[in-house]
Amino acid sequence: MALFSSLTPVFIAIICVLIGVIMKKTNGEKEKRDTKTKHPSRPWVDEDLKDGTDHPLEEEEGEEEWQGLEENVAHVPFTGERYSEAEMIKRSQTFYELLNKRRSVRFLSDEPVPREVIDNVIRTAGTAPSGAHTEPWTFVVVQDPCLKHKIREIVEEEEEINYKKRMGDRWVNDLKRLRTNWIKEYLDTAPYLILIFKQVYGRLPNGKKKTHYYNEISVSIACGILLAALQNAGLYTVTSTPLNCGPQLRVLLQRPANEKLLLLLPVGYPKKDATVPALTRKPLEDIMVVM
Repeated sequence: MALFSSLTPVFIAIICVLIGVIMKKTNGEKEKRDTKTKHPSRPWVDEDLKDGTDHPLEEEEGEEEWQGLEENVAHVPFTGERYSEAEMIKRSQTFYELLNKRRSVRFLSDEPVPREVIDNVIRTAGTAPSGAHTEPWTFVVVQDPCLKHKIREIVEEEEEINYKKRMGDRWVNDLKRLRTNWIKEYLDTAPYLILIFKQVYGRLPNGKKKTHYYNEISVSIACGILLAALQNAGLYTVTSTPLNCGPQLRVLLQRPANEKLLLLLPVGYPKKDATVPALTRKPLEDIMVVM
């Protein structure tokens, strides 16, 4: 009995250790599961930049309901341009040389730009392919000086918070070498601001929601074509994604709730004393793999 009494504390200690090990292992496995299921916190992420393609629409849209396009779209004959190999090489080289001169320009002149040019480059952007030909884009062109200044005020207020709190030291330090900050003078000086909105869904004639498949990818392709069209016309811009400005700008520009801001482009001619960072592009062998 005395021996059992002396060993009791030892047994209790062993049991406590075993319980502690089991609990630690259980909690560790739970944390692993939580880590796998939870996405890392990224305070700089803009809700407007999320693609809504995978989000189910409200139940007002029937799963079997046709979405408004003709059931059998007529096909018409197509004949594409065909060039000789020499002409193809020449044209592809010339086009590359044109776009290789494209630079992000933050010092834009207030010199007027013909409105017809803006119309044409946006028409060109509207030729982009889109999921199920839904064409889920809206290009808002702003030329009114007062409205441009209001946009600048909204953007600079949010961008200062982005730089100081949301983006983090690594991102801010990476931008320092490019000498960019939250001050956006070009939003006042550029003769035009083009705000590109993605339509995360559309509306059927009966008012019900219409799915816009791959809306962000589709609008991004249109933006790439728009950049090429601007370069072709001799105009310059800087691709601006003003984080967390979407809701305010959507209200200011009276855009509907289904439109989310994707990109803001100030458009114009460079100032005479404009500068750009001395950057180089990756060589072909670093960006292309031939199998």
